[in-house]
Amino acid sequence: MESEISENISFSDIHLDDLPTVVADIYDFGKNHKVWLFKAEMGGGKTTCISQLCEYLEVEDHVSSPTFGLVNEYNSTKMGEIYHFDFYRIKNEQEAFEIGVEDYFYSGALCLIEWPEMVPSFIPDQFLLIEITLSNEQTKRNFKISKHG
Repeated sequence: MESEISENISFSDIHLDDLPTVVADIYDFGKNHKVWLFKAEMGGGKTTCISQLCEYLEVEDHVSSPTFGLVNEYNSTKMGEIYHFDFYRIKNEQEAFEIGVEDYFYSGALCLIEWPEMVPSFIPDQFLLIEITLSNEQTKRNFKISKHG
């Protein structure tokens, strides 16, 4: 996941009520990237952000973390297929390989990845990184978004 940053944006002290606007801005910034990496501590807001993004993209399916199945597939009226990954519980990269992660990542569909640090050798050279951290106010988050590759 070590690659050159070409551009970045950030948002500070974002409350949950502000997330729809922020997600729209993130999408406009990163829409040319098909692989999006979400990094945050446990409970930091990765799945909440992805759920809001899917709502913005008019996903017709229920959005939830694919913790046990590793990947959920959604249908978006704006984007077609979207894949949502959660690699928190994998023991090694072989598990990701066995589900065909490379096929997903290079499919041309939007791939939203929680815990990408668990599968570093499979991350393509070009990706959007969304880093979410707690604000000084515990109910707010900071977002740093960067284009790589």
